[in-house]
Amino acid sequence: MTRIVVVTSGKGGVGKTTSSASFASGLALRGFKTAVIDFDVGLRNLDLIMGCERRVVYDLVNVIQGEANLHQALIKDKHCENLFVLPASQTRDKDALTEEGVEKVLNDLKQMGFDYVVCDSPAGIERGAVMALTFADEALIVTNPEVSSIRDSDRILGILQSKSRRAKEGQEAVKEHLVITRYSAKRVDEGEMLSYKDVQELLRVPLLGVIPESETVLQASNAGSPVIHNKESDAAEAYEDLVARFLGETREMRFVSYEKPGILKRIFGGA
Repeated sequence: MTRIVVVTSGKGGVGKTTSSASFASGLALRGFKTAVIDFDVGLRNLDLIMGCERRVVYDLVNVIQGEANLHQALIKDKHCENLFVLPASQTRDKDALTEEGVEKVLNDLKQMGFDYVVCDSPAGIERGAVMALTFADEALIVTNPEVSSIRDSDRILGILQSKSRRAKEGQEAVKEHLVITRYSAKRVDEGEMLSYKDVQELLRVPLLGVIPESETVLQASNAGSPVIHNKESDAAEAYEDLVARFLGETREMRFVSYEKPGILKRIFGGA
């Protein structure tokens, strides 16, 4: 049965699209047929991170308005056999997204045999974000360990619990997962950043993964390749762990503690 997973947050710039790309790629690498949809109409970025911007001919709005079908609009990923990208429109208004149109696209993807459909939500609480979460079965709440990001994520949780189709129809609630990005264990140790335990305590959502602050995330985005493919980076390992936990596996939470360098390391050039 197809599972609809929305990747969302209240605040922009927290790593939501980066997380959507690596999460969807991770599912595909595990053998699941996966589609990832960009709901950020007018400001699409997912195609850049996925490295398929030159292959965009039709987009989500074209499909909703009957100007193209899904077979024409879906772009096969370069790296993963089982992954397909449905980009957003850069030229249309967010009002082009209708609940009926989005529902039809998702139903058609189900008919095509997709195991997972990952909805990359725009930031905030406007129409595109609400459309992305309306039909969700599960949600990844992406937040940074800072007060403003946490507060905005809390607001998104309220919208999920009131405006999703599951909430409106009194069904089982959307299953929520917390993803903390741009985490620095060193800064936490020095009292400059909230700990992952603080964030979880404030939001009261089960923790799915902690993604460490890493230059490789930006490098991967600029190269048009989700960071999960950069096997030598901590961020890639953290996303692999996240996907494993999502699929029910038990993985130790890594990259959350800081080991201070010993005196010899400090004297001879350590951090």
